[in-house]
Amino acid sequence: MRLLLVEDDAMLGKSLQQALQAQNYVVDWVQTGLSALAALQAEHFDLAVMDLGLPGLDGIRVIEEVRDQRLPLPILILTARDSVQDRVSGLDAGADDYLLKPFDLNELFARLRALGRRNNASAVVNELSFGDIVLDTVSHQVSYQGQPVVLSRRELLLLEVFLGRPGQVFTRQQLEQSLYGWGEEVESNALEVHIHHLRKKFYNGLIQTVRGVGYRLNTGGPS
Repeated sequence: MRLLLVEDDAMLGKSLQQALQAQNYVVDWVQTGLSALAALQAEHFDLAVMDLGLPGLDGIRVIEEVRDQRLPLPILILTARDSVQDRVSGLDAGADDYLLKPFDLNELFARLRALGRRNNASAVVNELSFGDIVLDTVSHQVSYQGQPVVLSRRELLLLEVFLGRPGQVFTRQQLEQSLYGWGEEVESNALEVHIHHLRKKFYNGLIQTVRGVGYRLNTGGPS
């Protein structure tokens, strides 16, 4: 999943970005409300984590603008503002959840998983399976024919995209946006390399190339 992190504290923002990336989110981090709105106009995001005390345009205004534009974006507020009125204002503005600083990372991860399940039919359960392939979306463990399979972070992200929507054709751009955040260099053949590795670790016909369009999970089974 691609996540927008809006946090003006540089130390906390960097730490959160790294922690979320370790949970297999593709994370784009911005530090102002205006930057958040610009990012949402430019890219598709599956989730957002929003601070309220932002320079310039505060988090409440950003959330209101997102809802005015009818963007179906699950938003979790992450803030030190702890009054009941602050929580009410944030939720009334259109946020889906509210977590106070300081917080436990495991609780943050659990709340994000819950928001993802609520917004994405492919994430209703914590396990995705296809034939003999099983992916646990919480522990990030993968098995094939009952045996563990070791995947790199981006191989895991790519497999989750395909397993979440078997048979759907994804363009190169859609897949690259699922794997890379801003500032991450993408080699011209990187996607093909990841797909080659998945085919090698499972079976050759797992992912079909749809010429001139993109790639899809082969629902016809092993070949």
